[in-house]
Formats: sequence, structure tokens, C-alpha cells
Amino acid sequence: MAENHGPQIKNDEQYEELRDKGMSKSKAARIANDSDSGEKGGKSEKYEDRTKEELYEKAREVGIEGRSKMSKKELIKSLRNS
Repeated sequence: MAENHGPQIKNDEQYEELRDKGMSKSKAARIANDSDSGEKGGKSEKYEDRTKEELYEKAREVGIEGRSKMSKKELIKSLRNS
């Protein structure tokens, strides 16, 4: 059973697991207190399922240069490497 780390830690068990993996106290606390942190998998659709225009907008949001001349495949590669 997980030790009680006080009211500031919402998920003591997850906090202890993260600390055992070497995370700092503040990072482990931040993750353990996030109600969505235990869920796996993203909620957004795969890059391949998006249109070139959607990928272009995402590339613009993250500041990828040269995006206007990129193909859909190049946009996906750039987004994955950013």
C-alpha cells in the first residue's frame, strides 16, 4: 500500500512509482496530481489521417520553417521531429 504523502498529492501510488523511476519530487507530484495522467494514448488523430492543410496549420503553430513548400509526407516528418 502506498504511503500517504499528504493532501497535496492526489495519487500516492503513482507518485511513489514515479519517484522510484528517478523523477524529481515536483515532477512526480505534478504528474500524480493530473487526473488524466493515468490514461494512455493520445486523443488526436494520426498525422496520416489529417489533410495537408491541417498538417500545414499544425506546422505553423509549432513554427516549422519552409512548411509552405513541403509535401504532406514532409510535413508529417517535420512535425514528428519537432
